[in-house]
Amino acid sequence: MKIEVWSDFVCPFCYIGKRRLEQALEAFPHKEDVEVEFKSFELDPNSAFNTGQNIHEMLAKKYGMSVEQAKQANVGVGQQAESVGLTFNFDDMKPTNTFDAHRLAKFAETKGQEKAMTENLLHAYFTESKHVGEVDTLADLAEASGLDRDEALVVLNDKNAFATDVRQDESIAQQYGITGVPYFVINQKYAISGAQPKETFESALKQVWEEENPAPKLQDLSGSGAEDALCADGNCAVPPKK
Repeated sequence: MKIEVWSDFVCPFCYIGKRRLEQALEAFPHKEDVEVEFKSFELDPNSAFNTGQNIHEMLAKKYGMSVEQAKQANVGVGQQAESVGLTFNFDDMKPTNTFDAHRLAKFAETKGQEKAMTENLLHAYFTESKHVGEVDTLADLAEASGLDRDEALVVLNDKNAFATDVRQDESIAQQYGITGVPYFVINQKYAISGAQPKETFESALKQVWEEENPAPKLQDLSGSGAEDALCADGNCAVPPKK
């Protein structure tokens, strides 16, 4: 089973949804047969490197609410994060453009470190309040994810490096009609939109596995009297002949 996850590194529900999927997979009996692949999605491709606003001000402007209302909304999101063991520091988050972070994640994928890179980028932004648009910060996170820092810097300083890979993911998202993230596509046939409860992921995993791996149906060729040579319910006694 393959699960493709479209997400952005400054999307709170992407981090929450990621954790809920991981918790569902932990209890899934076939988890070793599940591959999870992360896909690039920019919530705002035109976002500035430094927005000049904090996350509350950005949310207020986007949805036409007061800053205080935005803060209250973020409290609710933070509580959802806490329910899955995450800590969100909204007051100190540094909104930024995530294109370079996505390029770095694509580079990490070529080195087999995609999962570590994705987790570290999300944790850096939401919990550690790091600027995930800065080259030096990204290089540090690459090194912490098991990558060579100098190689990561070469990639980050070349704006064309892995840019096509990011754009390809975003193009596929458009073809699927994905307008919001997180968005989970299972075996290119089934979809889950949003950071659904863990139970939703558990149910989906079970359903897809059963549909994709149906139990074999056998045709019984035993013929009449087969029950005379069958042990059942702990009883192997031969029935008396009539």
